[in-house]
Amino acid sequence: MSSHKPITAIKGMNDILPPDSARWEWLEHVVRQTMAAFAYRNIRTPIVEHTQLFARGLGAATDVVEKEMYSFEDRADKHGSADHLSLRPENTAGVVRAVAEHNLLYDGGKRLFYMGPMFRRERPQRGRYRQFHQIGAEALGFGSPQIDAEIILLAVELWRALGIGNWHLELNSLGQPGERRAHRQALIDYFEAHASQLDEDARRRLHLNPLRILDTKNPAMQALVEAAPKLVDHLGEASLRHFEQVQAILRASGVACRINPRLVRGLDYYNLTVFEFITESLGAQGTICGGGRYDYLIEQLGGKPAPAVGWAMGVERVLELLAQEGIAAPQPAPDAYAVLPDDAASPQAMHCLQQLRALGVRVQMHASAGEGLGSMKSQLKKADASGARFALIFGADELAAGQVTIKALRDGAGAQQQQPLTQVQAWASGLKSAN
Repeated sequence: MSSHKPITAIKGMNDILPPDSARWEWLEHVVRQTMAAFAYRNIRTPIVEHTQLFARGLGAATDVVEKEMYSFEDRADKHGSADHLSLRPENTAGVVRAVAEHNLLYDGGKRLFYMGPMFRRERPQRGRYRQFHQIGAEALGFGSPQIDAEIILLAVELWRALGIGNWHLELNSLGQPGERRAHRQALIDYFEAHASQLDEDARRRLHLNPLRILDTKNPAMQALVEAAPKLVDHLGEASLRHFEQVQAILRASGVACRINPRLVRGLDYYNLTVFEFITESLGAQGTICGGGRYDYLIEQLGGKPAPAVGWAMGVERVLELLAQEGIAAPQPAPDAYAVLPDDAASPQAMHCLQQLRALGVRVQMHASAGEGLGSMKSQLKKADASGARFALIFGADELAAGQVTIKALRDGAGAQQQQPLTQVQAWASGLKSAN
């Protein structure tokens, strides 16, 4: 017995093991199909970025930058300077950095999507982890309300493809910077007049980011927040027209939405349209997808000014919602399971299996933990438990005759036929499942 203490995973950073990993693969497959239907192309950015990217992009006063990032100082280079780096807490800033750095918008707008791990040092809880995974869609270089609506409809189509129906859409407009500034001052004046009712977080945010006070979860402040000045009253004609066009497209597409004037999102870079998809199935933490327009972020991060809009969804939360809704992801199973009575059958059998795999047949070969392969009966039990539709039996008599016995395990269970090992291509297609 080892005297070493076992090494375990870091709290809030989880292993994804079979068969659960099959649910992730299925979700990712559906995402890729849906993104392709809308002509969104995949982008992959580094997990580690300069800390300044997030401080400048997300806003230095946001909870993410203030409290939740995993940041560290890199080792000094030969010139004696060290970079301040962070594990990415979200990926919009990284996508925008990549678009600006590589001048991707030189020939027009780009529709992009990503999938991957993000990191935030927060208290692990149901559906929220320190390493979590996001799927995101970003449309960069397009300023029209049609693209706002398109990216929302992209998420709606993804819910449909996954079979998720228990959601509702909330929508708001944050206007443009000048309108935000007027609203910001109105909020400061209002909350200063009610300073005694503010909690510690609200007092801290009052002059840094008063809009975030509207997003408070403190029940004692709900009445105060409800009566606060509303941004819609400060929106100009162009902002209102943009917002109405987004709503009109959604209505025409049969997508209902609720206007929520308190919806501000947690990051500083949004303007105009913001939105969240919310479910009642996951308790208080009901947001499963959120995003909005961020027309000034590209310039803010050093690129040429260009409009953009996007969203991100949490993979763990979507998978939890699928489980709550009773939606089971298909589990992978081999088409065939190879049964070998003894080691002497291995050379011929494995040559046949390689031919089958090259022809697109998924084959699992029986193997044991120690010496010997086990009885035929135990191997056939393993074959049945694998979910395979057929067992391939490479017995001594079959091999002597240059054949393999194919035994049905599902449809027509028990039926058997022999096929020649010299003509694998002629019968391989009969082993393939429809999916």
